[in-house]
Amino acid sequence: MSTIEFNEALVGIQSNLFSFALNFTKNREDARDLTQETLLKAINYRTYYTPNTNFKAWVFTIMRNIFINQYRRNTKTRMIFDHSEDSYLFTNQKSVEGSPMERLGVKEINQKIEALNDELKTPFKMHFEGFKYKEIADTMKLPIGTIKSRIFIARKRLMDQLPDYQFSEN
Repeated sequence: MSTIEFNEALVGIQSNLFSFALNFTKNREDARDLTQETLLKAINYRTYYTPNTNFKAWVFTIMRNIFINQYRRNTKTRMIFDHSEDSYLFTNQKSVEGSPMERLGVKEINQKIEALNDELKTPFKMHFEGFKYKEIADTMKLPIGTIKSRIFIARKRLMDQLPDYQFSEN
């Protein structure tokens, strides 16, 4: 598929993409942003499209993945932006800090994370903050396999050093 054909196909499904985005976001502005980001990512990764396959499904999958990644990132930060005139920024946490035992646990975990060497700590913290492996690899200028390995090793070391805590699979 040539670049012109690819771009024409994208323009041809743009209104369908917007409708699909609107179902996800329930907000016209966010749907426009999601559609635009999807078009940009499709153009950037056009070489990954396999000719004579379902182009529309390929682009819709890109949109769905972008939305899911954004949702995960937003839930990790747990920030709420109030669009009122005064524009306040809230965190979705209790105003009273946790119990002393919870604070000690968080402090102990943070100390163990900070004690990791930088080659493990940096990718681990970035992954924990919601960055994708590819984004971490690009930032650190390392292969994606190296990033995955370092995050795995960091998790393993933390689990070994913090046996009193229960860890979920994710």
